[in-house]
Formats: sequence, C-alpha cells, structure tokens
Amino acid sequence: MLTHIFFDLDGTLTDSKPGIIHSVEHALNFFHIHVPSEQLIPFIGPPLRDSFAPFFDNDDERVALAIQKYREYYAVKGIYENSLYDGIGELLRELQGQGLQLCVATSKPEPFARQILEYFRINGCFALVAGAELHGARNSKTDVLRYALMQWGIGDTRSCLMVGDRKYDVLGAHAVGMACAGVLYGYGSCGELTDARADYLCATVPDLRHLLLKGL
Repeated sequence: MLTHIFFDLDGTLTDSKPGIIHSVEHALNFFHIHVPSEQLIPFIGPPLRDSFAPFFDNDDERVALAIQKYREYYAVKGIYENSLYDGIGELLRELQGQGLQLCVATSKPEPFARQILEYFRINGCFALVAGAELHGARNSKTDVLRYALMQWGIGDTRSCLMVGDRKYDVLGAHAVGMACAGVLYGYGSCGELTDARADYLCATVPDLRHLLLKGL
C-alpha cells in the first residue's frame, strides 16, 4: 500500500523552463558561449555541475564559476520565471487529504526549492523537503532520496513511490529500491523514461492523479 510519495520539482510540479534557460544563458554569456535555447533543455533535471562540465572540459574552477553566474540570475529573476502545472495544487491537496505523506526530492538546492514551494503556496502539502546542498556533496537524485529516507527513518521502500520527468528520477529511485512513475508532460521523453525502466508512465496530470489515487 502506498504511504509516501516523493515528487521531483522542475518538470513535475512546476514548468520551470524559462527561468532555468535564462539562468544558463546568463552563465554561458559570461564566458562568451552562445547556444540555441532549445539545446539547453537538458539542464532541467540533473545537477548543474554535471550539465556545465562538458562546456568547460571538466575544469572544476570554471564549472564552479558558471554555477555562481547561473545562481546570480536565478536567485533574483529565474526562480520566478516559473509556473505550477495545471491541476498539481489540487492533486497535492487531495493526496494530503487521503493521509499520504508527501516529499519534494529535487536536485535543486534546498533553499531554492523551499522558496518556490512557498511562492506557489503549496509548501503546506509537504511533510518533507529534500534538496541538494548549495555547497556540499548531496546533489544527485540518489543522494537526495537517501537523505529523505533517512530523515523519515524509512528502511523498507516498498510503500514509497518517486514521481519525476527525467531518467535521473527513475535511476535514483531504483538505486534506493523505490518504484518510479515517469510523467510525460515534463522535459524527459517517453524514450528516455522507458529506457530508464520507469515503472509507470503518465501522460498528463489527470493520468498521474488516477495512478496515485486509484491505480496503485
């Protein structure tokens, strides 16, 4: 029986593409690197360090500076260039009303995640918010999920489910023994989620609602 649901943030709860793309462009422009916006969509989901590294031949100092420049824009403007997917707020409140324990599990730094949840007034739906560390080792989805499970004292993950839009969500969930529902309205393709062996696929928010409230 499902008791705990772990939600990714970008591409799952919120449509964060504009803010993230503008923040990446701000960072790359500092280095006089210009890339078509659509080619930057893969930045949505994985840790920033992993996404910036190929642009700088894995030069740690330049990658760190790129992340600094990204956050320079994101913290002021990018975080608000964002919108809640239609029906998500209602779904979260319905799940909470059913007694399910909800957690945000994101590779985004935890302070930013909390700020976004408060901005959209859905922070009260979540019993736990688990994100990456601004200046620490915890940044992969696997690490974030392990941290969240530890916070809740969960050892048996059979009653847990991860919900996300990228392969990183599926792989992270499976690494901790958890099933994952992939959503197709975000930024990962059906092929990406299928190749990662997502346990369920949901094309729309209503499909996700059906799975979480009636299908499990």
